[in-house]
Amino acid sequence: MPTPTLIQTIGATLFALAILHTFSTKFFERLAHTNPRHAGIWHLLGEVEVVFGFWAMVLMLFMFGISGKPAATAYLESRNFTEPLFVFAIMVIAGTRPVLQFAGALVQTTARRLPLPTGVAMYFLVMFLVPLLGSFITEPAAMTLAALMLRDSLFTKDTSVRLKYATIGVLFVNISIGGTLTPFAAPPVLMVAAKWNWDVAFMLSHFGWKAAIAVFVNALVVTLLFRSEVTHMGQRPAAADTPVPWAVVLVHLVFLALVVVFAHYPSVFLGLFLFFMGFTSAYERHQNPLILKEALLVAFFLAGLVVLGGVQQWWLEPVLMGMGANSVFYGAATLTALTDNAALTYLGSLVPGLSDEFKVALVAGAVTGGGLTVIANAPNPAGAAILKEKFADNAIHPLGLLLAALPPTAVAALAFKLL
Repeated sequence: MPTPTLIQTIGATLFALAILHTFSTKFFERLAHTNPRHAGIWHLLGEVEVVFGFWAMVLMLFMFGISGKPAATAYLESRNFTEPLFVFAIMVIAGTRPVLQFAGALVQTTARRLPLPTGVAMYFLVMFLVPLLGSFITEPAAMTLAALMLRDSLFTKDTSVRLKYATIGVLFVNISIGGTLTPFAAPPVLMVAAKWNWDVAFMLSHFGWKAAIAVFVNALVVTLLFRSEVTHMGQRPAAADTPVPWAVVLVHLVFLALVVVFAHYPSVFLGLFLFFMGFTSAYERHQNPLILKEALLVAFFLAGLVVLGGVQQWWLEPVLMGMGANSVFYGAATLTALTDNAALTYLGSLVPGLSDEFKVALVAGAVTGGGLTVIANAPNPAGAAILKEKFADNAIHPLGLLLAALPPTAVAALAFKLL
């Protein structure tokens, strides 16, 4: 392992503090209640989405102080913020009332054809079908849809803590592996697909069918375990929104599709997003409030991860590349819990001469561990931002998420290793 520079040492220390901070958000929320005079700053530090942005700011202050303005600004300019910008745009569009109406109609229509009570069938489909849709509309969009549908149906009534954590544990894992049917939807796959020449046929044969089986098993098990608690999902809300005209729904779906198609070109998809904002203003009567705050917080989280992650390569790459093709699967799954899985696969793409077996194992391990923590997979902060209000103290406890995600993660591991 190379000797780190001063900035790299500081970056690794701040990265460790940021990870510790993510496990301590409930502590800051309690401080806000016990120390109301400074409740604002404690609430801010208690937001999981603020954590990495905050410590990235600290890193930049050190850079400005040690290396000077030119070096610090050059480092920031070298970072690629396309993913945070894309997640912001796709979250807002996917979370609109017309898109949710379309997704809800698709789930309800399919639920009525299953030999299950409607509420149970809807829960199963949100946990199974929507994550697989992530392979086509991208994982952040699928996470936004699933989280909003759960928030507005399952969590409208009091549910047990066990059900809440089991639901997000399975959802996060299924979203992470459910985007592997195609090479463009899952961030860790997107990082390497073009460089390693992975097309749709390759993804389906090496990842897709295995992931689909694991998603099905996870969704089925959690549905059977909590079938008595999810029946109310089939009930239509008393104050249901007036249906949106299907022409407006179609326009929203076109914008969603175009943003997905141009996901690599921020100048294009942000321009489309501005046109979309204009359309929603013109037809405001068909909209619910846009989830701008939640999307901005998630984008801030991911941008902070991009800044902090940029100075971790000195220790991450040797650790990752020191593993064999078999051990890298488990190593990547474990390391993913501590850093974004796309960062791991990106580091792998920088190393020449890797065997095909090593490449597949690296990506499989990265997506397998993508549900273990909020920071493990780019869409996770989106789901956490939408659903956290339904948990005690408005916070999802990291240990609770980790424990809930372990069983579905084991199922995913078995699918990728044994099938």
